[in-house]
Amino acid sequence: MDSFEFHSEPIQKLWLDAYGHLNEAYYLVPFTNATWKLQDHFGIGEEYFDQTTCALYTVETHLRYLHEVRYPATVNIKSFIVDSDTKRIWFAHQMFDGEHLCATAEFVGLHYNTDEQRTADMPLKTCEMLIAEAVKERPSWIGRQLGLSTRT
Repeated sequence: MDSFEFHSEPIQKLWLDAYGHLNEAYYLVPFTNATWKLQDHFGIGEEYFDQTTCALYTVETHLRYLHEVRYPATVNIKSFIVDSDTKRIWFAHQMFDGEHLCATAEFVGLHYNTDEQRTADMPLKTCEMLIAEAVKERPSWIGRQLGLSTRT
C-alpha cells in the first residue's frame, strides 16, 4: 500500500487567524492527529507507549502551505511512509479540503525509550510493516529543500 487515509477532522473556529484562514500553527494539529493514527496502525501508538515507555519523537518537520483553508471545513489527511530503519521513520501527510490539496508535511520520527533516555530499535514486526508499506515511488514534493531560486 502506498498511502493511508486514517484521519479526517473539522477545523475549529479557535484555529483561525485574523483573516479568517486556518492559522499556520494549526495546520500541524490535524497532521499530528493523523500521525497518532499512523502510529497506532504500525503498533507504536499510545497503548505501545503505556506498555514499553517507548515513543516516536519528531525530530524534523517540513510543512508547505498550498491553498487556504477557511471555516467551516473538514480536512482529510492522506499519509505515506517514505522510508524507515530500525530507529527512524520518514513519513508524510497531505491535507485536503474537498478536492483542494491545501498543505503537505514531512516528518522524521525517532523511536525513543523514555525510561532509558536513548534511541531504541522498534519491534521487528513494526519494521517489517514499515518496509512493506512504504511508497514505491516518492511523490515529487517529498524531500524538497527550502531556498530561494537564483535569478540571473
